[in-house]
Amino acid sequence: MRHGKAGRRLGRKTSHRVAMFRNMVTSLLEHGKITTTDSKAKEIRVVAERMITLGKRGDLHSMRLAASVIRVKSVVTKLFSTIAPCYKERLGGYTRIIKLGIRQGDAAPLSQIELVEAEMKPSKVKLTPVKPKHVAAVIAEPAVEVVSEPAAA
Repeated sequence: MRHGKAGRRLGRKTSHRVAMFRNMVTSLLEHGKITTTDSKAKEIRVVAERMITLGKRGDLHSMRLAASVIRVKSVVTKLFSTIAPCYKERLGGYTRIIKLGIRQGDAAPLSQIELVEAEMKPSKVKLTPVKPKHVAAVIAEPAVEVVSEPAAA
């Protein structure tokens, strides 16, 4: 029984699996999105979100921890200077997995994992009551006007 043993093995030895995750997370942070199988995407998400959280902390220790996983110096710099500041207000969920279908050769389920846009913020909807002109209009349907205010930039 595998009680308490989290994570997928993906048919690889530990060193191969860890190296593959490092390479895929580096590519994800460098390009913004990658296409892979469903199970690999779900495992990469854990590592990628941890790297972005380290980037949000921004201190030297966090940079060294991120550099131990991401071996490309330019990607570590990009993570700490451009990617992580975009998510400073976000508490988690920095990646999105989109299912693409099956691969032609081996029928493996494919997914695209990408970084979530940080600029997407829902606008606040403010409900203001409207004074009815007729009493019959109040009985027929309640009058509420929806006023949408743009998000503060």
